[in-house]
Amino acid sequence: MSERKTIEERQQMSDLERLRHSTAHVMATAILRIWPDAQFAYGPPVENGFYYDFDLDHRITPDDFEKIEAEMRKVAKENQRFERVVISREEAKALAESGRLGGLSEREGNPSQFKLDLIDKIPEGEEISCFKNGDFLDLCAGPHMGSTSKCKHAKLMSVSSSFYMGDESKGQLQRVYGTAFPTKDELMSHLERLEEAKKRDHRKLGRELQLFHIDEAVGQGLILWKPKGALVRRQLQDFITAELDKQGYSQVFTPHIGKLDLYRTSGHYPYYQDSQYPAIPERDTLEKLADEGASCDQLINGLETGTFEGYLLKPMNCPHHIKIYASEHRSYRDLPVRLAEFGTVYRWEQSGELSGMTRVRGFTQDDAHLFCTPDQVAAEIQGCLGLVKTVLTSLGMEEYSVRLSLRDPDSDKYVGSPENWDKAEDALREAVQELGLEYTEELGEAAFYGPKIDFVVKDVIGRDWQLGTVQVDYNLPERFGLEYVGSDNATHRPVMIHRAPFGSLERFVGLLIEHFEGKFPTWLAPEQVRVLPISDKFLVEAEEVTAKLADAGVRVTLDRNSDKVGAKIRLARLDRVPYMLVLGAREVEEGTVSVRHRDKDDLGSQPLDDFIGTICEEIANRSL
Repeated sequence: MSERKTIEERQQMSDLERLRHSTAHVMATAILRIWPDAQFAYGPPVENGFYYDFDLDHRITPDDFEKIEAEMRKVAKENQRFERVVISREEAKALAESGRLGGLSEREGNPSQFKLDLIDKIPEGEEISCFKNGDFLDLCAGPHMGSTSKCKHAKLMSVSSSFYMGDESKGQLQRVYGTAFPTKDELMSHLERLEEAKKRDHRKLGRELQLFHIDEAVGQGLILWKPKGALVRRQLQDFITAELDKQGYSQVFTPHIGKLDLYRTSGHYPYYQDSQYPAIPERDTLEKLADEGASCDQLINGLETGTFEGYLLKPMNCPHHIKIYASEHRSYRDLPVRLAEFGTVYRWEQSGELSGMTRVRGFTQDDAHLFCTPDQVAAEIQGCLGLVKTVLTSLGMEEYSVRLSLRDPDSDKYVGSPENWDKAEDALREAVQELGLEYTEELGEAAFYGPKIDFVVKDVIGRDWQLGTVQVDYNLPERFGLEYVGSDNATHRPVMIHRAPFGSLERFVGLLIEHFEGKFPTWLAPEQVRVLPISDKFLVEAEEVTAKLADAGVRVTLDRNSDKVGAKIRLARLDRVPYMLVLGAREVEEGTVSVRHRDKDDLGSQPLDDFIGTICEEIANRSL
């Protein structure tokens, strides 16, 4: 049974979701034929596949997958019809107590507490829907395919532990994940993409290429940038800083921590409270409460209500930038004010959701906040969108979609007046339309303080990543009482624009590692050239070549190992170094270098000065 859905949500289930939901039932049927004592909890379709949670004494491992898949193919070949059956609450409970609900029809005496619990969660008066295929019957809202014959192109992917309804007190279950597609070709293409994704996994490549490190002694989700990774990051920062200078941004620096009242005013506390690190009370407060024997609950309640003052690791940079804006008297002649910062922020992510550099607890945003008059909003948004497009185009990420994230009028999670929201949403909609960008609108995906434009990038193996974002905000200027003096000598409220073309540098670099498979374009590569002398006899000449390249601004290293040159070349290619310069007797005599590229054949010998001119031009142009 999948999680309970409204009738409308059931009708909106896509054909692919319906197929995968049906295939989950085929898998359950197959497992029950092999292990009849299995007790199934629920099995919904999920992104890229499906899963089913169940209780079984036998511990399923990937070694069992082939046996289960063979039985699934038999079930599919039997062309069993998926039949919807509506039963009374009494019938449902009787079937659950007999073990036949979530089991095979002939099973008796194996009551399912999972199904009894799920039945109790169905409101009184609501019909109880089941789906039956062959001998398998389960509580299910549906919908399903017509028959099991549609579910023959499936593959089991992994097995893990889970807890019923996420509750650790209710015992551990097994969860088998699988995927399914309408055709064999689509399934094989998907599996090939997954294999390609394994090869490109930034966690694996980051370790092999010495780009970053995560250490338990430092903390989960906190990235240690190693020298090579830091070089990549610095190149990206220098690249976008040059673009910001062209657009008149001013760089600022702000602390990693701020007073709780700052975030109470902004709304980040408590709106983002669940995803923030706990508040840090002032030392005097802690000492006073300790003397009084106060409990932890009293301390937490006091921080949440504002009785005690405290600090917060900043979850956002915007309140700090707002205070910089508010620190000076502003005239309409001063606007727009564009403040930019590579600002590190902190979010409390669940440990199970952390993933290398792409899901972390501390990350640096290429953040900026623009304060402008209402008349300047359209031009400033277009400038922000143009900057995001420049970033993506420069890195060869030209396949992307644009998503306009709007508020849900029925939700209470948003701050500010409906009138301000309407103005902000209209401003973003007009900007994307004027630039000729195709876009979709997503209700309920806005930030709590304003709507936003998200750029969703498709990488080289077809995965979608949400990267750059632009947001229009009429609410934070209102909450902080920001002002400027207009041409009429009256005070007015500025409009605030939030924008981050990279988004998070950690996430962006993780994506780039996978996008390029660690083979960064030369301008971005931490090591651009490696000099490979054939033997120690040519070390002096190799040092001279290395020094000349370094003087030209090329990031170059010299391989001083005594290995044979073939081994040196293989190592340089494994390290994804764009160019290798081999130096032997002939090259020394002719005053040339033998050039090799990591992905190409031998490029032949050429004068060193010619090579330096070529690579410097490639770097300057940021060629891909």
